[in-house]
Amino acid sequence: MSTSEARLMIAASETDADMYYATRFLAPDPFIFFQIGAKKHLLMSDLERDRARDQAQVDHVLSLSEYQKKAKKNDTDEEPSQIDALNEVLQEKNITHLNVPRAFAIATADDLRERGYTVAFPEGAYWPDREIKTPDEIEHIREAQQHTEAAMDAAITLIRNSEIRGDLLYHNGEPLTSETVKREIKFLLLERDYTAGHTIVACGDQACDPHNEGTGPLHAHQSIIIDIFPRSNTTGYFADLTRTVVKGDPSADLQNIYDAVLAGQNLVLDSIRADADSQAIHRSLTELFENRNFETGNTDGRMQGFFHGTGHGLGLEIHEPPRIGKTPGNLRAGHIVTIEPGLYYPGRGAVRIEDLGVVTEDGLENLTTYPKFLTV
Repeated sequence: MSTSEARLMIAASETDADMYYATRFLAPDPFIFFQIGAKKHLLMSDLERDRARDQAQVDHVLSLSEYQKKAKKNDTDEEPSQIDALNEVLQEKNITHLNVPRAFAIATADDLRERGYTVAFPEGAYWPDREIKTPDEIEHIREAQQHTEAAMDAAITLIRNSEIRGDLLYHNGEPLTSETVKREIKFLLLERDYTAGHTIVACGDQACDPHNEGTGPLHAHQSIIIDIFPRSNTTGYFADLTRTVVKGDPSADLQNIYDAVLAGQNLVLDSIRADADSQAIHRSLTELFENRNFETGNTDGRMQGFFHGTGHGLGLEIHEPPRIGKTPGNLRAGHIVTIEPGLYYPGRGAVRIEDLGVVTEDGLENLTTYPKFLTV
């Protein structure tokens, strides 16, 4: 990067992973980050300036209000904007070319171009290093996964301790519902300073839609998919864990579905290592299912079988590169990936099993220790 170039982001770090990655500073409102060479700078409001100086992992924190004063024209009462202040800083530092993320606001980019700046974005990831996790990041995710396993155990214990009446599960004399189990998960994680959003506790045919969060009473003898993916309120890192259980007696067909998914996951777990072809891994999984006569396709207007990816990267976002699926790619040491095969057949059953691990030079370090079983 030449001396006339700068990286520029304007975003709220609580919702923008790239901004948090660059600054390690959490704020709910958009603020300005720019980097010239190796030096990182923030342009902050008076409200957040002192906290940013104390907490942000940057080289300099500048005062937004001071640069707004510099930008103020004597012949107008109009208050200078955030971009007016930024313009003063960039002119002071002789910056003419700005590299921004692909999600950068079009209106802001147009404003900067009108002021004479060249604005461009990179072809690939804005921070490519985000893909490869540091030892500290791995430990943050390992810790998150351990708390997620505790929440999974609480959920499954609640189901295990329920009573079967007819085809429904009962707990404390009332039908046990998806909402009740999700509440148990949410409260346990909240006590540990994690936020669990969109947790899935889906039973029967609801579970045949992989992202259906589930509603209503849980049924005996049917599969219940539990998928928990909370974010740490302290570190910002996610975890991800899925198990499928049945309270009662699964049909022979459902047991076969479960056995196929477990075999598929073990195949993938054994295939992962640095430089492995992620597309080939996904293909081998689909072939295993096909060889066991579990076909994938559209039946009566609904997709059935295995119709999502084998896994995805995870870190400051729940879904981030790399992907293990239909698109070409190679795994690298330091990638953190999920391994989550699933089979979905309305009227027969749905099963998904998911672990989370770190790709190493010669295999996968599984960060997941929670056991796998169907019946509870």
